[in-house]
Order: sequence, then structure tokens, then C-alpha cells
Amino acid sequence: MAFESFAAFLKMGEHGLYVWLAYGLAALVVLFNVLEPRYLAKQLIKDHQRKLRREQA
Repeated sequence: MAFESFAAFLKMGEHGLYVWLAYGLAALVVLFNVLEPRYLAKQLIKDHQRKLRREQA
């Protein structure tokens, strides 16, 4: 599908709001799926280090 202008591309034939919201939501889900495990891994490492320090004391 070819668009006549960038504005027509953004409007997506009057379905632009739905299309761009769907892309935005998908991007948020992917971003969450990438960042959340990293955050949990860091928390797990911190908790484990804290537990080791308590056991050594």
C-alpha cells in the first residue's frame, strides 16, 4: 500500500489511531519483557548478597 504523503501514512486511511495505539502497546509489552527480567535479576543478586552478609556476620 502506497501513501500519497506522510500525513496520509499517519492517518492510515482513518484507522491511524487504532494502528498507532496497537504499535505503541506492542512496543510497551516488548520493552517490559526485556527490562523486567533484568530488574528481577538485579534484585535477586542484591537479596542473595544481603543474605550472604547476614550469614557471615
